[in-house]
Amino acid sequence: MKPSEASDLLTRCAAFDNRQPSATAAMAWASALADIPLDADTFAAVDRYYGTPPKDPGQRLWIQPHDVRRIRKTIRSERLENFIYEPVADESPREYLARLRGQQNALASGRVPQPPARLALTGGPHLTVVQALDGVGRPVPDSDEDDLGDSVRRTGPLGIPCPKCGAEMGRPCKLPGGTDKQPIGRPRPKPHPARVAAAAGQPVADPAERAREEERRREASRLALARIAAEEEIHDAEIVNEDGAP
Repeated sequence: MKPSEASDLLTRCAAFDNRQPSATAAMAWASALADIPLDADTFAAVDRYYGTPPKDPGQRLWIQPHDVRRIRKTIRSERLENFIYEPVADESPREYLARLRGQQNALASGRVPQPPARLALTGGPHLTVVQALDGVGRPVPDSDEDDLGDSVRRTGPLGIPCPKCGAEMGRPCKLPGGTDKQPIGRPRPKPHPARVAAAAGQPVADPAERAREEERRREASRLALARIAAEEEIHDAEIVNEDGAP
């Protein structure tokens, strides 16, 4: 900014604050704003400064060179709010930087019309947002015990109901109960193997099939015990015969 241009700018300021511009003031403002041109944005910075009410109602507005610099930068930055770079094919990094600065300067100065609105993003929300919204609208339990079966834990064996003892999701497996002192089974230290297998995606045996397998194993155990007992009787009989032989 030249002293003559600074004088014109001070004349604009005097229209608001009734200051008395002088050649000395014009030289000082020109030195402080040496890299700022006298354009429409510079005059707009003065207009915005005096058009904005002060924080203190009794404060007298008196613009300074740094106010002009700051507000002018804000005005130009506002035009870049919806800036979208327009590339060309096969541009080098040097060409990209030159085109980027040129497009930004053209838009910031007002030579190019400002885009009407920012382009909307497409696609669904991020996974973290979906997980955060998963609990919105769910009823709040009356106690922690009521909420135990629907806790945030969703991985591992407790993430599914137990096919063995029927424990609900989030609750530990139960040991066998049914006694007078312990009508309800106590929590099992570890989940049932069937629950672990189901949580890992392995097929779970049908209850009827599992009952038949258990019955088959019991029958096999009974036959094995009977065979051992029979062998022991034969062995004992042989010993008696040997002892009583003439």
